[in-house]
Amino acid sequence: MGGSAPRRDHHLPAETTSFVDRRGELTQGRELLARTRLVTLTGPGGVGKTRLAARIAARVRRAFPDGVRCVHLSGLHDPALVPLAAADALGLHDRSAQPPLAALVEQVRDRRLLLVVDNCEHLAGACAQLAAALLHGTEGVRILATSRHRLGLTEEHLLEVRPLPVPDPDGDLSAAQGYPALTLFADRAAAVVPGFRLTPANRASVARLCHRLDGLPLAIELAAVRMRVLDVDQLLDRLDDRYRFLTTGSPAALPRHQTLRAAVAWSHDLCTLPEQAVWARLSVLAGSFDLETAEAVCADTAPVGGTRPPEDAGQLLPLPLPPAAPPALPGRPTDGPGVPGWSTDGPGVPGWSTDGSALSGRSAAGPGVPARPTDGPGVPGWPADGPGVPARSTDGSALSGRPADGPGVPARSTDGPALSGRPDAGPGVPARSTDGPALSGRPADGPGVPARPTDGPALSGRPADGPGVPARPADGPGVPARPAAAPAGALALLPPPGLRRDDVLEAVAGLVDKSVLCRETGPGGVRYRLLDTLRQYGLEQLRRDTGQEEAARRRQRDWMARRAEQYERGWFGPGQPETAALLRADQDNLRAALDFSLTAPGEALAGLRLAGTLWFHWHACGASREGLYWLDRALAAAPAPTRERARGLWVAGLLAAATRDFPRGRRHAADALALAHALGDAAEAAHAEYVIGVIRLFGDDLPGALRHFEATVARGPVPGQHLSLVGLDQVELACALGFMGEAERAVEVCEQALRLCERHGEQWVRSYVLRMLALAHTVLGDWPRAQRHAREALRLKLAVHDVIGIALTLDLLASIAARRGTPEDAALLLGGADRVWADIDTGRWGSHTLNSVRRDSEERAVLALGCEVFERLHRRGGALGLRELAGHALQEPGRPPGAEAADPSPPEDTTVPLTRRETEVARLVAEGLANQQIADRLVIARRTAEGHVERILGKLGFSNRSQIAAWMTAQR
Repeated sequence: MGGSAPRRDHHLPAETTSFVDRRGELTQGRELLARTRLVTLTGPGGVGKTRLAARIAARVRRAFPDGVRCVHLSGLHDPALVPLAAADALGLHDRSAQPPLAALVEQVRDRRLLLVVDNCEHLAGACAQLAAALLHGTEGVRILATSRHRLGLTEEHLLEVRPLPVPDPDGDLSAAQGYPALTLFADRAAAVVPGFRLTPANRASVARLCHRLDGLPLAIELAAVRMRVLDVDQLLDRLDDRYRFLTTGSPAALPRHQTLRAAVAWSHDLCTLPEQAVWARLSVLAGSFDLETAEAVCADTAPVGGTRPPEDAGQLLPLPLPPAAPPALPGRPTDGPGVPGWSTDGPGVPGWSTDGSALSGRSAAGPGVPARPTDGPGVPGWPADGPGVPARSTDGSALSGRPADGPGVPARSTDGPALSGRPDAGPGVPARSTDGPALSGRPADGPGVPARPTDGPALSGRPADGPGVPARPADGPGVPARPAAAPAGALALLPPPGLRRDDVLEAVAGLVDKSVLCRETGPGGVRYRLLDTLRQYGLEQLRRDTGQEEAARRRQRDWMARRAEQYERGWFGPGQPETAALLRADQDNLRAALDFSLTAPGEALAGLRLAGTLWFHWHACGASREGLYWLDRALAAAPAPTRERARGLWVAGLLAAATRDFPRGRRHAADALALAHALGDAAEAAHAEYVIGVIRLFGDDLPGALRHFEATVARGPVPGQHLSLVGLDQVELACALGFMGEAERAVEVCEQALRLCERHGEQWVRSYVLRMLALAHTVLGDWPRAQRHAREALRLKLAVHDVIGIALTLDLLASIAARRGTPEDAALLLGGADRVWADIDTGRWGSHTLNSVRRDSEERAVLALGCEVFERLHRRGGALGLRELAGHALQEPGRPPGAEAADPSPPEDTTVPLTRRETEVARLVAEGLANQQIADRLVIARRTAEGHVERILGKLGFSNRSQIAAWMTAQR
């Protein structure tokens, strides 16, 4: 079971802005890749390495028959995950027990592809190991890396990416348009000031500005955005001021580093205070993120009156959430009776699950929940600062220059016109220094509250300072207020006491306008990304205040945990492809949340909870290896006998079984079952029993598996059991019945499971039920019904991109075709199935059943067609893309795909998907040119020409060049 893989786009990124000419580097990069297998683009941050690598890869992609794939490492920080990230980018789904790097090399050993590995500098050792393994273990894999430093391999060839050339501002500027730095500035400035162009009047100023920025593309782009409010001379003056300020104390810094830092810091100065705070807090996010994530991580206030998704009967109860849970997501399909409110740790506990800690912004806790600080009047979910202290509004979006409170100040007026109705602080409030950027907006301190240090950025709702709390350093007289960053010459604005969700939205919009955030489309709509250089700067700002990075990372972890829990609730229902795609888009942030939990003191249990909640992602979405990695770490870090551990054990057992490590899987599942029984948790016990049954089934204990699943299906679902696992109990029972020859009973069980899936609009389990139905009908000899069910299963598996399920179903369809008397169809489908299995396990996991079915299909097809025709059709099926292959497999009966290829004469099909280059090569083949002559004519390598000819033969199902020539003649 499992193996769905809704992919992120690991092809080359689309260009959203114009690419400024780098003809020399492009030519040099292509030449290096033609004669060496490892090329590393090196250069300082912001110089354009990633963009240049993508452009080089696009230029040479036709030389790689197995494609070009990109591994994005900027959001990855764990060296152990580098081989998994590369396998993910290549679309590989290894389920073997081999180490990840060895498995990766084995799967690509015979392929000709280009792997672009972007942002290697912070994982240089792991990237060097990856490159070395691929170079030594394969012949056709080439690597194009980007890094600020070389990887250090002897096979490595370096291409230094230099800043863009800039003319002498005081020299002859008549040919200024020929300088890429000036062209880049003019292009980006025209995007914000329509009609802007280089003129004799502004050329010298633009050249001086670009010269001051050392020709660094990122620095030039950040400066050009300011043309919306400043002219070129003003830009230059302000940048010079900022540059002098930054470099005065850093004489040892590299000049280009100083330049980029000056440009980034200047952009930071020109942001509003909420924008600066949001920039700093967003720096803890890895990869891309959506607006809801930005609000959850950056806002100091929880949403008021947010709706909770209703619960669904029989679904897995969520584990207790950690403190400071982030805002609620939109509602998911309902759970039905038996689950009161949100999940509860014990019977009769309403509301959210309880873990002994206070959740901010939630409804009243039920019995057994420790007391929380009193919420102040009018401020839902915010701790009061002391007894009797009236709450303050947290709206700080429009604060203007509030003086710091000094000793003896009896009261403060409301903070500016945008703060409506905030109660003034009462008399006797101790003095505090100016609140720093991005304050969390706590209620006012009441009488008798000990003095506190200055609140810093990203401070999230901490407990009230009630009686008995040890005094903290007072911000009394003599403590200078922390200056807030502001534009030179502007009034220094004091930061807002708290960021609301609306403030975050406005700040995100402002950061997009200032080119600090990149806007991109993704699953669920618009997503955002911080460039690596800008993320590092934001992280520096966040770390200026002790504890603020940890607070922001905890909010990020809590949000990802909340999101994972809600996705799990809705998994057995409609929207599975969308859910899987969203989880894939958040993959880097899930990794960051897990890493924080397993490295920060006292957070291991939350990490185990998150890793266990994601069981459906690890199992159903093709991430079993990575899931097992996180669960191994979490189980070792949190050994206490908890419900989280019971779940983590059975999930680890399931994932171990998926890698064919049955002893380990059996051990974990048995431990989970014993712990669940000890805790009195029937749901986790039922989940552990499912894993035990699966291991029996695929460990060839068919009688034991049959008895096991007959008992669990007869028992029915237990309260809290996830409906996906209820459905899978029925699927495995049908599978055991089919293997034991009881096909009619298998059909009955499948029909029962289908009704369950259809009631909930579920697709993933339903696709396996349909495949079991098809198998049962093949045993009964009902080929039309078997084919219909198998095709419907394939449609659903394609919808959720269940690669393993696709491979299994293609095998089944090939078997049905061979037995129905359509051997052409069988040969083509076997070729396609073998190609899909190559991304999983060419040996089909060593399964006797799977391999015997495949051999039977091949023998029947060869007997009917002969070896030559079979090989030609098999090769043609292997050359088809997944979508084309599925189109063939899903044709209506009576139209077997590839039937025309049984005729040795050239086909008349004019819809064969040859690329423009392949058509050009086919035309030259028809003219009688040999491969070397074709290479000379097209100015490409001989091996490239050979690859084109091989792909043409595969796509057309031909075995020799004369057939290509005849086919081209027919097309004319």
